[in-house]
Amino acid sequence: MTDIYKKLMPRVQSGALPEIISHRAFSRLKSLPQALYSIVGATLVAKSLLVRVSARTLTKLLSIVLLWSAMATQAAELTIEINQGQDNPTAIAIVPFDTGRMSLPENVVPIINGDLKRSGLFEPLPKGDMLSQPNERKNVFFRDWSALDVEFLVVGKIKRAAENRLEIQYEMFDVLKQKRIFVEKISGAESQLRDMAHMISDKIYQQVTGIPGAFNTRIVYVSAASREEKRLNFRLMRADSDGAREKLILESEEPIMSPTWSPDAKEIAYVSFESGRPAIYRQKLATGERDKLTNFRGLNSAPAWSPDGNKMAMVLSKDGSADVYVMELATKQLKRLTRSSAIDTEPSWAPDGKSIIFTSDRGRRPQIYKVTLASGLIERLTFEGDYNARAAMRHDGSGLIMVHRRDGKFHIAELNFKTERTNVLTETSLDESPSLAPNDSMIIYATRQNRRGILAAVSVDGNVKYILPASKRDVREPAWSPLLGK
Repeated sequence: MTDIYKKLMPRVQSGALPEIISHRAFSRLKSLPQALYSIVGATLVAKSLLVRVSARTLTKLLSIVLLWSAMATQAAELTIEINQGQDNPTAIAIVPFDTGRMSLPENVVPIINGDLKRSGLFEPLPKGDMLSQPNERKNVFFRDWSALDVEFLVVGKIKRAAENRLEIQYEMFDVLKQKRIFVEKISGAESQLRDMAHMISDKIYQQVTGIPGAFNTRIVYVSAASREEKRLNFRLMRADSDGAREKLILESEEPIMSPTWSPDAKEIAYVSFESGRPAIYRQKLATGERDKLTNFRGLNSAPAWSPDGNKMAMVLSKDGSADVYVMELATKQLKRLTRSSAIDTEPSWAPDGKSIIFTSDRGRRPQIYKVTLASGLIERLTFEGDYNARAAMRHDGSGLIMVHRRDGKFHIAELNFKTERTNVLTETSLDESPSLAPNDSMIIYATRQNRRGILAAVSVDGNVKYILPASKRDVREPAWSPLLGK
């Protein structure tokens, strides 16, 4: 790796070629191929550190670096490992649902328990500790659950409603008040049992916390590994928020990066190098139908859908410098938002769709700025620290999450607009690509463990942490979907 570094650095330092990459990426080649992969897509950039490299050379460089660190070729579902939760989680018991004599493809109770446990706010009671297992109100004896210090109880039963259709009736009780909170019925196909389990988790979560749950959502991410013939393989994947039901969206021998969801969760956009240079695509998840939105000379990166789904922000360098543009998706008409000799990148929409936040090195160091669409007024948002990038605004507009450098280490952090304070949320040192859950409760991001790229999550208050390590492949570039069915 040292030899590769020495050969490539003089070639890049010339500054004569059109694409961008940072010295920070090169300084981490030997230990962090994931970060190079992310940063190359016009992410964490600083003008004082910039050098230039062609798209073709960039692709080859990515292949060399990622091949060095790639794992085995088999895909594997993400699995949850919780390593930090709340100090006093709510005690809840989800009694095994009565299924009669039916044989079902999924057991919904472990899925619900897993969702609630993963939130860090609940501690589900193990089945072996239960003194009774009621399935309806008349069989509930609150003394059984009070003796176990359970605060909430959920019971239910599943029956067949029609051919290949199932109905779940479940009830939630407040043990301390000894009363039923609600009873609800939901139905779906057998293939939707896992979805129904996540819906039940969302209902329970909202009932206790007052915040809509985000368990019935999806994530997309990029994984990479080498094939037997030593050629790199990239996969754009989709999975449930708990890592289950992993599904391939796109596979390529060229890099894929920057996946992002449409507001209705029916499409994604991403950058692919399959044509030999970066291009932005949108793809329908149901059919796989794709549309190439841009393929300009130079940089085509960082797509971001507007809240109404009619526009897309992106970064292009077709007119010289890297600037933020907005495309009307119906006509593909472009409007340039920033005009600067600096590098403007990583656009993200404000929840009301009236402004866009982005990363820029116009102040000599990468910081977060906001451009108001109606007036074109640009203002700086971050002032704490010499490096803030890859920001996304909270859905309630109260602050933003970002990559923040402190003491030379890159962490996920939150900026609270009211207090103007920056709160570092993660303890690892090479964190990237944060993406907020649609209920603003958790942040999924990319980091490294045992020299391998993994996904991790942290709550917005920093109190809950878990990782989603894939057992075989390098994983990076996560994006959390909107709430499904909204």
